[in-house]
Amino acid sequence: MNTQPMNRQVADLPTTPSQPINDSTAIIQVIERAALNPDVDIDKMERLLQMQERVLDRQALMAYSAAMAAMQTELPSIAERGKGNNGHYATLEDIVDTVRPIMQKHGFAVSFRIQTQERGIQITGVLMHQDGHREETGMLLPADVSGNKNAVQAFGSSTSYGKRYVLCALLNITTRGQDDNGQAAATVKLVTPFQAGQIKQLIAVCPPATQEWFVGKYASAEQVPRSDFDKLRASLHKRANPQQTSHHPAREG
Repeated sequence: MNTQPMNRQVADLPTTPSQPINDSTAIIQVIERAALNPDVDIDKMERLLQMQERVLDRQALMAYSAAMAAMQTELPSIAERGKGNNGHYATLEDIVDTVRPIMQKHGFAVSFRIQTQERGIQITGVLMHQDGHREETGMLLPADVSGNKNAVQAFGSSTSYGKRYVLCALLNITTRGQDDNGQAAATVKLVTPFQAGQIKQLIAVCPPATQEWFVGKYASAEQVPRSDFDKLRASLHKRANPQQTSHHPAREG
């Protein structure tokens, strides 16, 4: 049995060559033949190749978009079976196990780049399609030192959280409580773009544990139900600014 490293692909790319790859091979063969012909106009050939590359890129983007649209109809909500200090969340293992076969069916794979920086850990997710197009998203996280974690544990916790966040963002994954009997599919009014922006600003200054809970609960700010907005905003504001609960400035008078 082959086992892949942690930061490798969630789903293997199909082994059957796609049309853009065949076209690229044909282009290389044309270049090789042209290089042997002293009468070929190199500048004209270069312009033609650039035009062909743009055509292939556009075809790859169209194939990616079509496959993504088809895949979205099959991605279910993920049960929140993980438990943290701030409540339940969908674990990385549950997300990966759920989406892997669906991604592979539609020709997708995902990989992660992990980079340590002075300001924290940069987690970048790359969603690739078999026809060549790819999309990226990422986030910069501080090391999660909550719960007296050592340096290795803090790195692992932040990395796991970052992977869950970027994977949910790339695939627009939602999560649900274990006891809702699949009712998460019911139509729910979501927050407005302005409200989502407010949530993002608050989440950015919350502790890692709160950010982890939020991603496990809602996946992204855009997925927050409108009915949860007021309560969630108040809760995040309190966690982002804990000193406000005990500090009451004197009124001018």
